[in-house]
Amino acid sequence: MNKKTLWIIIGAVLVGGGALYFFTGSTSPAPAAQQRSANGGRPVPVLAEAARRGEIDVTIDALGTVTARNTVLIKPRVDGQLLRVVFQEGQMVKRGDTVAELDARPYQALLDQASGQLVRDQALLANAQLDVARYRDLLAKDSIAKQLVDAQEALVRQYQGTVQSDRGTVDNARLQLDFTRIVAPASGRLGLRQVDVGNMVRAADSTGIFVLTQTQPITVVFAIPADNLSAVLPRAQAGEKLRVEAWDREGKVKLASGQLLTIDNQIDATTGTVKLKAEFDNADNALFPNQFVNARLRVETRYDAILVPIAAIQRGTLGTFVYVVDGEALTVSTRSVKLGASTAQVVAIEKGLEAGEQVVIDGADKLRQGAKVELASAAGRASPGSGAEGVGGKRGKRKAEGAPAASGAATAAAGKAGE
Repeated sequence: MNKKTLWIIIGAVLVGGGALYFFTGSTSPAPAAQQRSANGGRPVPVLAEAARRGEIDVTIDALGTVTARNTVLIKPRVDGQLLRVVFQEGQMVKRGDTVAELDARPYQALLDQASGQLVRDQALLANAQLDVARYRDLLAKDSIAKQLVDAQEALVRQYQGTVQSDRGTVDNARLQLDFTRIVAPASGRLGLRQVDVGNMVRAADSTGIFVLTQTQPITVVFAIPADNLSAVLPRAQAGEKLRVEAWDREGKVKLASGQLLTIDNQIDATTGTVKLKAEFDNADNALFPNQFVNARLRVETRYDAILVPIAAIQRGTLGTFVYVVDGEALTVSTRSVKLGASTAQVVAIEKGLEAGEQVVIDGADKLRQGAKVELASAAGRASPGSGAEGVGGKRGKRKAEGAPAASGAATAAAGKAGE
């Protein structure tokens, strides 16, 4: 056989093999063969948990902004030099506490001057009243003309008016003197100082000395879709105290618990939402004005609901489903479910699952319809008869421990599906 014939035979073999691969290589193997190749012919280790009956809160989540109950610009009511600031920046003050003091000497001088004028006019009034008494005695003896008596009585009334005016001047001067002591009009937290000691401050200044925010109690304003108003408004109008929780921006840490305070009187036509306001005691100052939080409004509590861990929920082209474990055959089957209310840990199943059925909460990424499984307990130990240490041995333990974090990431999607 020459070289040319040898090369022709080799080429024919290669072409034939390529054609065979082209026509047969794209055909998928049987599911059982896939399972054996993916897991070496062994059952897939999974972590499962039984669906249970319990109670769950129906909530409405929304993004909210913390607002101070009252915000007050502390500014002087009279002009003067700032002599002393009593409280430090960021301190809590009570209503009526002295916050700052102005130079009071000019206003003390005005008060002394007004008081002296009052004393002078009171003396003139007293003398005029004595003259009236004498004139009346003389008139009774027909020793003086009545015209003189009338004139003296008019002078007494004039002095009485002057004394009354002087008293008003004294009260005003005393009030201006009191205004040199700047007090907190409400209880709250002081902001950064706007003016340093020694500067002249005036009542017409727009900056003021401090900005005071009342943070105990404090409010959160958030907006919910107008479609959810029908679930909230009847309960609020009936006087029911709806609970509202404030969570951090990631939705993992609860900052405070309060109650719904009021509902706005109109729907925003631009966004299709309505604003609500909730009030919190904020005793630990966990909420700060202008802070962004996740507000969670509890509308109702549903009892005897079927609950599963949120990590059990799977999503595919056919919708939402779970892997249900057949306890006798140790195989799994896909089950389409309808989601209800959810929290960060569990979700309610409205349709498609019964209490007591076991659902896969870890290891579902390797499962298919009818796949053989090997159950492991939450502590990482194999269930009786499984003969395995856990979900994939030590690796399975680490994955099981990480399951709660994974369930928290799916909370938002489950909430939308439940609505």
